[in-house]
Amino acid sequence: MSGHSGQSPVPVESNGITPFQQMVASCSGALLTSLFVTPLDVVKIRLQAQKSPLFKGKCFVYCNGLMDHICVCTNGNSKAWYKAPGHFNSTLDAFIKIVRREGVKSLWSGLPPTLVMAVPATVIYFTCYDQLCAALKVRMGSHADEAPLLAGALARVGSVTVISPLELIRTKLQAQRQSYRELSEVIRSAVQAEGWQSLWRGWGPTLLRDVPFSAMYWYNYEKGKAWLCEHYHTREPTFAITFLSGAVSGSIASIVTLPFDVVKTRRQVEIVELQEMNLSSRASSSTLTVMSRIVAENGIGGLFAGFLPRLIKVAPACAIMISSYEFGKAFFRKHNQERLLSLF
Repeated sequence: MSGHSGQSPVPVESNGITPFQQMVASCSGALLTSLFVTPLDVVKIRLQAQKSPLFKGKCFVYCNGLMDHICVCTNGNSKAWYKAPGHFNSTLDAFIKIVRREGVKSLWSGLPPTLVMAVPATVIYFTCYDQLCAALKVRMGSHADEAPLLAGALARVGSVTVISPLELIRTKLQAQRQSYRELSEVIRSAVQAEGWQSLWRGWGPTLLRDVPFSAMYWYNYEKGKAWLCEHYHTREPTFAITFLSGAVSGSIASIVTLPFDVVKTRRQVEIVELQEMNLSSRASSSTLTVMSRIVAENGIGGLFAGFLPRLIKVAPACAIMISSYEFGKAFFRKHNQERLLSLF
């Protein structure tokens, strides 16, 4: 990695790139991930809507590979992309028919509004992780190997805390079919009715899923990457190494945290549907209550519902995001080194 120089035109960090460059790398990674993963989710939602039609007040989960978003069906929204007619026999059949009838662009239906939230969340998360990890490695001395575990958990707490109220407001705006101009009114009415803390409703269940996921993901990712680099006798990880490490660590973390994912989704949908019926969302159950209800209804297996779809979604998303992020960082690192060398 490049060192510091008094004449450096770029305020280079200890890992060879600036925080701004880390942000650019994570932003481009986030956009790439959403472009690759969204079509899978759009097709999944269309197949679900075929099985159980989406009516007013009904919610569905939309994932762009970066974040889950709760979407609410509104009345008079017959032109909505998820209500478009079509009879599909399988996932592949749906892909072909949607592209043929509605054009390639329709595979990214509903993506732009979700990116407003998902891209900043990803940028905060990845940049915080790198900064924290570098700082912790210095302070943890002999325990530096555990730094990714702690940095991953802390970075996720930070990004979830910032994004949670924004995501809740976005859902409210969508449910009440209001524009961003009426944003302050929506926030004021929410705070008046249920207090400031209501903006962080669902924060706990989100942390229960995302913090263990992040801690495991980064720990396994860094270990896997180091092991593969050693195995293939390379000092710098290749694109294939980061891609594989990301996919494997993402898969492990998603399997372990699946019960929390099931509970979080169930609770989020419950909260939004209660609000749609103009009932106080305080009536929604706690994480433990939802968990025991799922076990009572479907047995322990109920907590691992949607195992394969989550794995198919999370593994490629993690792999694309981390490999494009690492690629971006390597590009900037090389660029910074060249600029430094050109001074001598």
